[in-house]
Amino acid sequence: MPAWNFDRAVTSMRLMTELALERGVPSATVLAGTQVSADQLNNPDVVVGAQQELRLIANLVDALGDEQALGIDAGRRYHFTAFGALGFAMVSSQTMREAMTIGLRYFHLTFAFTQFAVSDQGAQTRLRLDDGELPPALRRFIVERDSAAFITLQRDIFGPQPVIDALSFRYPAPRQAAAAYQAFYGLAPQFDAVANEALLDRAALERRLPQANDLARQAAETQCRSILDARAPRSGLAGRVRERIAARLAERATMAEIAGGLHMIPRTLRRRLQEEGTTYAELRDEVRQALADEYLAGPRLSIDQIANRLGYAESTSFINAFRRWHGVTPHAYRLSHRV
Repeated sequence: MPAWNFDRAVTSMRLMTELALERGVPSATVLAGTQVSADQLNNPDVVVGAQQELRLIANLVDALGDEQALGIDAGRRYHFTAFGALGFAMVSSQTMREAMTIGLRYFHLTFAFTQFAVSDQGAQTRLRLDDGELPPALRRFIVERDSAAFITLQRDIFGPQPVIDALSFRYPAPRQAAAAYQAFYGLAPQFDAVANEALLDRAALERRLPQANDLARQAAETQCRSILDARAPRSGLAGRVRERIAARLAERATMAEIAGGLHMIPRTLRRRLQEEGTTYAELRDEVRQALADEYLAGPRLSIDQIANRLGYAESTSFINAFRRWHGVTPHAYRLSHRV
């Protein structure tokens, strides 16, 4: 299952429908096949699937053809208020780096289709946007949109001060939109690069934000957790499998052993989990991530001890998995939590 295949608020679909209307494309055209009505776009309680939003993006790109920098125009609409509780948690953070960590922690409350990864390299922080799971025809638009949305958020939170030192994209240079890239990002990107990534000024990311408010951030994060719990409850077979995984993580119980405890063979368990929209590996990751966060925030345990409790054969595997979940190492996460 792709990393972006999670339910999301309808807000993003509304923003892109507004973009289509401004360019003369009727809402019925971009909403075709999404099973979302124009009236639902204005209901903040409506939750849609990632595939529904992806269908709207495909309709939009089809209707407007190969319009240059269309994704940038879309991304500039994603102000922090569009992200609800997550946006307020980020804008209340102590630093921009903490805001990025919170964004990665609650990635399922974003509208991203690229997978964000953050790593520090000397005086710079590397932000990479992985588009490998996206339909090739939609990659340029989505990378433009997701990167522009990140810059819009950064400016909402941090102000106009530039933090990008360099920017690169995997796709070819636009034929007629170089000026639009320069104007929005504040520098000329490199195209036909190995990866979609930005090099950020690490020192700037660590500066204290004037609107930092720990109480507001904690309240917003509590709301984020509540939203995720309500949006993706694990019931039925998935809930039972998750409970058994949690009980036997340290034993490193295999899928076959979990299936045997449920009186079924692994192939049947795999098929029935697919019918519920999940996989054994995804459930195991959910359990490990939740427990890892709890262990790092609670009584002092070494990284090796936590890795062992989570069923990893070695701490390196745990560190790599944790970086994939949160964009930072367990040690960095523990330090930021204490601060």
